[in-house]
Amino acid sequence: MTARTAEVSRNTAETRITVKVNLDGTGQSKLSTGIGFFDHMLDQIARHGLIDLDIHAQGDLHIDGHHTVEDVGITLGQAFAKAVGDKKGIRRYGHAYVPLDEALSRVVVDFSGRPGLVMHVPFKSGMIGEFDSQLAFEFFQGFVNHALVTLHIDNLRGENAHHQAETVFKAFARALRAALELDPRSVGMIPSTKGSL
Repeated sequence: MTARTAEVSRNTAETRITVKVNLDGTGQSKLSTGIGFFDHMLDQIARHGLIDLDIHAQGDLHIDGHHTVEDVGITLGQAFAKAVGDKKGIRRYGHAYVPLDEALSRVVVDFSGRPGLVMHVPFKSGMIGEFDSQLAFEFFQGFVNHALVTLHIDNLRGENAHHQAETVFKAFARALRAALELDPRSVGMIPSTKGSL
């Protein structure tokens, strides 16, 4: 099997980002974005998706976290698109429900080749540590636009914003893991009637 790995860099006047991914990893991560809670959420993607992630970002945090979070989403999406390649043999679809105390979230992903995000997460707080909860949407929007996936995210219940976010990112990780898993019954096949994704 060809290694499903990629390294992508993105340098702008606002951010300098390098992302390395191994889709068939063991959940190891090296994370440095300058936003502690965001690093915590990215670690959930690695650990629960069994995806090795190495993400280093320097951004204009003296303004706020917006550019850093969005651009990490963009760069991570580009790395996923590169690593997954032609998508032969993957299951394509994945979904997961994840609870954390009172919070419960559902995430469904399709490596369709078509970017689309539907996200319903009524965060109970605007800030989670130094992370603006509105930036979760910006992260996922950047990811789907460049990974070319369809992504549905629903926080079904939750009273604590930290718990809400954590269930979202953990469910995202589990859904990715399921969708990217190689199906032994469809080795070398594109999971689409069109013959391409």
